[in-house]
Amino acid sequence: MSAIGREFGFVPDPVALMAESPELLSAFTRSNALFERSILGEIEREVLVLTIATRNECHVCVALHSAKLTRMGAPGDLVDALRTGRALADERLEVLRRFTLAVLDSAGAVPDDRWAEFTAAGFTARNALEVVLGVGTFTLSTLANRLTAAELDPPLAPFAWRREEVAP
Repeated sequence: MSAIGREFGFVPDPVALMAESPELLSAFTRSNALFERSILGEIEREVLVLTIATRNECHVCVALHSAKLTRMGAPGDLVDALRTGRALADERLEVLRRFTLAVLDSAGAVPDDRWAEFTAAGFTARNALEVVLGVGTFTLSTLANRLTAAELDPPLAPFAWRREEVAP
């Protein structure tokens, strides 16, 4: 938890709640560390995380990763589109967003057209497996946050999110 505290300047409420199960917290932090080492770029990883967070309606993860993308200097329209479930202006990132949703919606049995689109955008089989790693990692956190009714920490208040923001 100390590493997480150093990264954010505080220990987020969801992390403290996850610590109720040391095994869950360990699984999440280890899996996240592996995901961070993937060859997907930093922005690509955050696109994947925000796609999962909005899909799973985790207000904490949406706020936290919106803040992270903003700190990274990502364009505001990218952050807004991810928060609302709209198509991304960057074609490659949009392909990644759609592929991530296809992995989630099909439980990994991604339709051929999505797979072809993914590889045509320059992504590889390794990248696809890294998407699965990200899905597993952030399914852990989004479900745990919802189960424990994790609250949004005050430093994240400017990035608060509600499901109603997502486009129909």
